Amino acid sequence: MEKNKSIEITKKDLLKVFWRSFPLQASFNFERMQNVGFCYSMLPILKKLYTDKKELSAALKRHLEFFNTTPQTVTFITGACIALEEQNKKSNGEFDISSIAALKAALMGPIAGIGDSFFWGTFRIIAAGIGCSLATQGSLLGAILFLLIFNIPHYLVRYYGLKIGYKSGIDFIANAQESGMIGILTNCAKVMGLCVVGAMIASMVSFKIPFTIEITGAAVKVQSIFDQILPSILPLGLTFVIYALLKKGIKTTRVMYGIIALGIIGSLLGVL
Repeated sequence: MEKNKSIEITKKDLLKVFWRSFPLQASFNFERMQNVGFCYSMLPILKKLYTDKKELSAALKRHLEFFNTTPQTVTFITGACIALEEQNKKSNGEFDISSIAALKAALMGPIAGIGDSFFWGTFRIIAAGIGCSLATQGSLLGAILFLLIFNIPHYLVRYYGLKIGYKSGIDFIANAQESGMIGILTNCAKVMGLCVVGAMIASMVSFKIPFTIEITGAAVKVQSIFDQILPSILPLGLTFVIYALLKKGIKTTRVMYGIIALGIIGSLLGVL
């Protein structure tokens, strides 16, 4: 009993892991990607569990294997690994150590799918849309809101993800996958992200044609014809053209310079 008590994981230990999880990509490499950052976040727990140098060395090697997932949701996996490492220490050699690597490999993909959909595909776009709209008006609130809208959910998910991962282990993710909750959340995030992108195109992309034509003696603005077909159809078309160019592998800097040149020439000629 004393032995188990001496290796009990406390809230203070988990808090150390929480703060250490932020520089996950500080030592990113193309061979094993986030492995060093993940091992760094696990280090306080491993040092507490394994006082024997050989055991500690083996544990460090386990967590220096290939690892890559969304940084904002990594603590779900970290918490589950802590629970398994604690179980391994208390099992007196009866625990299957290979299950720890298997757990990491199994969770990297699903967790990355959720994290990318929500943080890169939804929260970042919403934050950028609101922040940019205020910034274009000269308001400092734009930058502040951008950081808050993105990072408040980020910090909450990172903090409570560690607790959920540690307490529920693989059961939480397994149950979520079996019930279809992960798929539903991912699809909802994608739909929300696309809606936000559409709203940003309509409100922030400006592309108009100033031509006026005469029809039976009446002057008709070409832009009004496009607006009657579909409001903001020209900004939408321009966005799709830019997207197609980027998909073909054309560098963003070339696309940006092309847009600037097109705008200047079009303005001088009176076309745009």
